[in-house]
Amino acid sequence: MVSPLPGAPGYDPELLRRFEQARKTRGKGYRPRTKHLAPDGGAKYTNRLFLETSPYLLQHAHNPVDWYPWGDEAFEQAGTVGRPVFISIGYSTCHWCHVMEEESFEDEEIARFLNENFIAVKVDREERPDVDAIYMRAVQALTGQGGWPLSVWLAPDRKPFYGGTYFPPRDDGSGRGVGFLGLLKGLRNAYHARSDQVAEVGLQLTGYLREALSPEGGKELPTAETLSAAAQFYRSRFDPVNGGLDGAPKFPSSLPVRFLLRYHRRTGEPEFLEMARLTLAKMAGGGMYDHVAGGFHRYSTDGQWLVPHFEKMLYDSALLVVAYLEAYQATGEKEFARVVRETLRFIERDMTAPQGGFYSATDADSLVPGGRREEGFFFTWTPQELEAILGPERSRIVGRYFGVSEQGNFEGRTVLHASESPAAVAGSLKIPEEELRAVLSEAKELLYRERSRRPHPLRDEKILTAWNGLAISAYARAGLVLDDSRYVERAADAARFLLGNLRREGRLCRTCTDGQAGKNAYLEDYAFLIAGLLDLYEAGGDPLWLEKAVELDAILEARFEDKSRGGYFLTGDDHEDLLVREKPSYDGAEPSGNSVAALNLLRLHEFTAEDGYRRRAEGVFRYMEEVLRTSPAALSEMLLAVDFLLDAPKQILLVAPQGKKEMTASLLSVFRRRFVPNRILSVVTEGEDQEKNARIVPLLDGKEALDRQATAYVCEGRVCRLPTHDPAEFERQLCAVNMLRVASGKVRETGED
Repeated sequence: MVSPLPGAPGYDPELLRRFEQARKTRGKGYRPRTKHLAPDGGAKYTNRLFLETSPYLLQHAHNPVDWYPWGDEAFEQAGTVGRPVFISIGYSTCHWCHVMEEESFEDEEIARFLNENFIAVKVDREERPDVDAIYMRAVQALTGQGGWPLSVWLAPDRKPFYGGTYFPPRDDGSGRGVGFLGLLKGLRNAYHARSDQVAEVGLQLTGYLREALSPEGGKELPTAETLSAAAQFYRSRFDPVNGGLDGAPKFPSSLPVRFLLRYHRRTGEPEFLEMARLTLAKMAGGGMYDHVAGGFHRYSTDGQWLVPHFEKMLYDSALLVVAYLEAYQATGEKEFARVVRETLRFIERDMTAPQGGFYSATDADSLVPGGRREEGFFFTWTPQELEAILGPERSRIVGRYFGVSEQGNFEGRTVLHASESPAAVAGSLKIPEEELRAVLSEAKELLYRERSRRPHPLRDEKILTAWNGLAISAYARAGLVLDDSRYVERAADAARFLLGNLRREGRLCRTCTDGQAGKNAYLEDYAFLIAGLLDLYEAGGDPLWLEKAVELDAILEARFEDKSRGGYFLTGDDHEDLLVREKPSYDGAEPSGNSVAALNLLRLHEFTAEDGYRRRAEGVFRYMEEVLRTSPAALSEMLLAVDFLLDAPKQILLVAPQGKKEMTASLLSVFRRRFVPNRILSVVTEGEDQEKNARIVPLLDGKEALDRQATAYVCEGRVCRLPTHDPAEFERQLCAVNMLRVASGKVRETGED
C-alpha cells in the first residue's frame, strides 16, 4: 500500500496499478533507497520516478517529493495549477546530489512545502545532456558558476528565472546563507507577487541562451596562430611542480596533454613535451589514480593530485588511456604503458557488462562500519589494515612506497600515492628495485581482493553510447600500440553490442539499462562511436567498422548538421523542441561532439578521398572561428583536429602477401613505437581482403606486396613515397614532420624536416 506523499494529491488508480506492476517486476529482493520505510520493510512513499529506467531517477523513486520525470506532463500540470517548476539535475554517482537528497528531498517538511507550491522535476544529466546544457548555462549566467546538483526554477513555459547548485536544507542561523526551505518560500512568494519581473528575467535569460548556445558563427578557417595561442596560454598557466594547470581543484582535462604532444612534434620545442610528461607522471603517482585497481578518479581536490573526489567515470579512464598511450609513443616511458594496462584492467574487471558494453561510473560514497555512507572509505587504508593483509615486512615496504601513515591524509586514513620513484624508494629501503616491484605487484592483487570484501560504492550500470565509444577507442588504440589482440577484441565486442542493441530503425539510442534501449542519441553519441569505429578499423583491419562509421556519419549529416552555417547541433532535427537547439562549442571533462566530429571528418576524407568530408569539417571550423580565435583553450579537443587540418596527414598502407598478414609484424613494430598522430592506417593482404578494403580506401587499389614481402606505402595527399619493406626506411618516412616555426610570436608553416 502506497502512503500519500505529504502535501501532494493522491495518485489515480491507473498510476497505482503501474506502481504495483513495477514492484512485482523488481521482485522480492528489491531494496528501496530511502529512510522512509513501511513496517514490512518496503518503501513508505513511491513517486512517478519508480516507473523510469534511469539509475539516477530510480534513486529518488521513494523520496516523499512528488517528482515528475522531464516531459510535457509536468509543465502542463504546472500551467493548470499555476505553479512554478523546480527542476533538479544530477547523476547517479554525484556525491553532493546524494547529500542534497538526504538533507532535503528525504525531509518530509521540505517535501510537503515543495509538493504544495511547486511542480518538482528530476533530470538525469547523462540521459538528457540537452536539458542539462541549457539550464547549466542559465545558472552560470545568474550566479557565475555551475555544478551538480543543478537546481533551477522555471515558469510553466520552461523559461528559467532563478537557479543555483547545492543548497543546505535550512538557513544556518547566522544570516550568511539561505537554506533550501527558506529559498523555496521566497521564490514561491516572488513568483506570485512579482510575476512581471519573473517573466522579464525568463525572457532575458532565454535570449541570452539562444545567443550563447547557438551563435551565428564565422567564416574563416583556423591558422597556425590558433595552435600557438593555445600553447602559450597553457605555458603561462602551467604548474611546473605538480603538472596540470596552477591551482586547485585539478581536473585531468584542464591541461590537454594530447595537444601539447602534437605541438611539440610540430615545433620541436621540448618544454611542451615536458609539460605533458610531468603532468601524466604526477597524475599517475598521485591519489587521483587508483593504485590498487587501476583507473582514475574524477578530479583532485587539491593542487598535488593527492586527495581525489572518489567517483570513477568511464569517460575519464577511457580518455586518459589514449593520452598515456600517445605519451608512451612520444617518450618511450614504460610507466605510461603500465598505467594503460592497469586502467584497461580496471574497466575490464569492474566496468564491463556481460553482454560486452561498459558501465558508466562508480560512486564516491560507500558504506562504512555502522551503516553510514561516507566518501572515500572504500579506497583508503590504515597501517594496521596493510599489516593484517600483507604481513609486517611487506606492509612496511608497501606502506613506505604509498605513503601510508598513522595520521593519514584523508579523515584519518590514507589515500595511496607514490610520491617517489621505485628506484628512490628501493634505495631508501636498501633493497633491489626488482624486489620492490615484485612486492608491489603481489601486494596490489592482495589489496584488491581484500578491498573487494568491503561494501562497494554504487555502480551506475547504465550503458551510454557516447562513453562506450570512448572506451572502444581506448581498447582499440591500446591493442594497436601495445600489440595486444585481446584489447582489439574487447573493443570489437563492445562495438557489436552497441550496434546490435542500441539502434532503433537505423538510428542510435543514447542509453541501455537492464537490456532496454533508451532515448534517441545525441551528437556526441554518434561522434564518439564513429571515432571508436575508425580506431577499431585501424587496429583490427576489418572493413566492416569503416563501413559502419560511414553509415553513422551519414545520419549525422542528414539529421544533425547545420548546412547553412556549419557545425552540428546537439540534437537531431526530429528531437523535442527546447528553448534552444544547442551547437556544442566547449570541450570540458568530455570533448564536445563538434570537436570529435571535425576530426572524424578529416580522417574519413583521408580514408575515402571524398572531398565532401573535408568540406564539412571546414564548415565546423568556420562556425567555431570566433572561439578558436579568441579562446582556443575552450576548444582544447578541437585543437587536435586543427593540427590535423594544418598538417600533411600521412596515409600509411601496409600490404602483405595473400594469407600472410603476420609478415607485417616488423613494420608494425616500427609504427607502434613512433608518435604519428595525423595519419590513417590500413593493413591488408593481397587478394580478396585488399579488394574489400579498397572499395572504401581507394588508395589501396593497385598496391602490391613487392618481392612477396610485406610492403609499406607512406603517402601524403595521395602521393606515395617509394614503397619499402625495410623497417629502417619505413621509420625514416614515418618520422618526417611538416614543421611549424615560431618567429616573433607568430607561427608559420614550413616544409618537412
